[in-house]
Amino acid sequence: MEFLDRYAGPIGNFALILAIVMAAFAVITSVWGIRQKRGDLIRVAQRSVYTVFVSVVFASFCLIYLLVTSNMNIEYVASYTNHDLPYFFKFTFWAGQAGSLLLWSLLLAGYSFAVTYRYRNTHGELIPYVIMTTMISQIFFLSLNLWSANPFSELVTVHGDGSTTPFFPVDGRGLNPLLQHPAMIIHPPTLFFGYVGFVIPFAFAIAALLSGQLDDQWIKLSRRWTLFAWLFQSAGIMMGGWWAYEELGWGGYWAWDPVENASLMPWLTGTAFLHSVMIQEKKNMFKVWNVTLIIATYLLCLFGTFLTRSGVVSSVHAFAEGSIGIFFMTFIIITLAFSVALVIYRLPQLKSEGKLDSALSRESSFLFNNLVLLISCFAVLWGTIFPVISEAVTGEKIVVGAPFFNKVNVPIALFLLFLTGAGPLFAWRKTSLASLRKAFLYPSLIALAGGIIVFIFLTQHLYGLISFTLSIFVTAVIVIEFVKGTAARMHSTKENFLIALKNLTWKNKPRYGGYIVHFAMVIIFVGITGVIFNFETKTELGEGQSFQVKDYTLKCDKIGFESNANYESSFSVLGVYKDGRKVHELKPEYRMYKASQQPTTEVALYKTIQEDLYVVFTGLDQTERKAVLQIYVNPLVSWIWFGTEILVFGTIICLLPAYTEDRKEVKVRRKENIGEKI
Repeated sequence: MEFLDRYAGPIGNFALILAIVMAAFAVITSVWGIRQKRGDLIRVAQRSVYTVFVSVVFASFCLIYLLVTSNMNIEYVASYTNHDLPYFFKFTFWAGQAGSLLLWSLLLAGYSFAVTYRYRNTHGELIPYVIMTTMISQIFFLSLNLWSANPFSELVTVHGDGSTTPFFPVDGRGLNPLLQHPAMIIHPPTLFFGYVGFVIPFAFAIAALLSGQLDDQWIKLSRRWTLFAWLFQSAGIMMGGWWAYEELGWGGYWAWDPVENASLMPWLTGTAFLHSVMIQEKKNMFKVWNVTLIIATYLLCLFGTFLTRSGVVSSVHAFAEGSIGIFFMTFIIITLAFSVALVIYRLPQLKSEGKLDSALSRESSFLFNNLVLLISCFAVLWGTIFPVISEAVTGEKIVVGAPFFNKVNVPIALFLLFLTGAGPLFAWRKTSLASLRKAFLYPSLIALAGGIIVFIFLTQHLYGLISFTLSIFVTAVIVIEFVKGTAARMHSTKENFLIALKNLTWKNKPRYGGYIVHFAMVIIFVGITGVIFNFETKTELGEGQSFQVKDYTLKCDKIGFESNANYESSFSVLGVYKDGRKVHELKPEYRMYKASQQPTTEVALYKTIQEDLYVVFTGLDQTERKAVLQIYVNPLVSWIWFGTEILVFGTIICLLPAYTEDRKEVKVRRKENIGEKI
């Protein structure tokens, strides 16, 4: 261990150098192998990718070791940890700029390894280009780690004669208190799995454009990789909302923060892509749409990373301003120019062989869905970058706040919710008015009845009423689809209802897994709509005093103080009573972290399926020894987190392989050789 204590930094740095050299070697050998039609060179490129992965994993291990052992000679360790920081948080090497870029490099190396190994003996016409594309991205991020944000840089003391000696601070500055939350252990890697994962379908798209193999093969190969990335992007966004809700203490989960917006934009275009590729597979249409959408998705992932690191926007998620943003913008511009040039060059081959037969068709509903998603993405993009543009043009930064985003995106979101239910009711190619009336009849009647009940007993708020009514409509469509399919299977196989339902879903995972994802979005919409019922108030309570909030009575049982090696805190213990019965006990805190001298609040929550009671300890009135409390009652928030769990479950079902696909793939792998088609 003494050896690692002394040399982990230099070894980690060497591992990064080896990784970038091997990534460059992989690019050269893959290009050379393509030009010379030599399978042996492609295999060398593959092994180079494996070496890159091992090298970046080893570099990451070295950084984790330095963090866990509190080696304060390393600048990154001294900046983001301290001796008394719990080990649980020391493992989070992505807390700062250099570490988060290393995490990106690690995940990119992992994805590249996985896709290269998965197709090592197949699809030789595409995989060399995929290797080339992923490794060029790898070189960019490793370059940042080596020369712009090196996590292994050492602290030194410079003497008068110019000589240097290692410098060891007594202690580090500690981790930002806002990041000392379990969600921040999981949220950044989850979101990065989404961000980085979109490089694989992007690489397949570039491979198709470079090779001229513009049929739907690249779509089929990249579909699961896209779904995998989309799954993590979705979960990462929602987990970020959960962290904001439980840690920031403002009572909400989404503030249209620039970096939040940056995570949403590739999700919107990625969602459009996942819907659009189905049309190319079924009807050989939307080829230009698909390559454009996945290129846009990857570029928006890069743009989101640029926003976080450039200093051009103010955000609780952003890192300190630095020159790294210039490198990101340069890489984005080069990637955009190259991609656009490729698409223009291949336009003749990207012409659709099919065409829309009718506006009343499932193809048209997918097209409308894509257009609406892109409009939403553009609105979010415009609102995010407008302050930067206004400052550059007029010298004055005009802030675009939540009211703009809500005004634009709420109607768009409601229309998307309608399309979620309406899409399955349309037939392929053309839908007659008679069949359309029949398909819409029962879901519409159910939604109308539900909407009347909502209007009478729940709310007359316009958007709330529309959202709840459309949620009922979409749920009715999904339930009817499952019931019809299950009934047909019961009739043909004589299975009971539950067995038929399970087998129906299992035999057609993409379709019925997709319905489950759509139902999850309904649940999330219901949870978000609960914001129209939100209630907040503020009070001061001394020990033994009570306060009525909606249906709850809060009684202050204790006001106290705590101290440990990491922080000092003041807190109150509150008994929560409903209908005269104690249902919970809350302990909101106000903490001051010793190493960073930064304060934070620890929210106390009482959660039910109906609503959350959300209490923030904002301070202590020293004169009267009273706890100052900010209190929120937030209905239906738990539905958002529950809907996210259903979304993950539905997406996993979509990711599971179908038996027929597995058999075909095995046959193909036996027949193909990587050297045959280069």
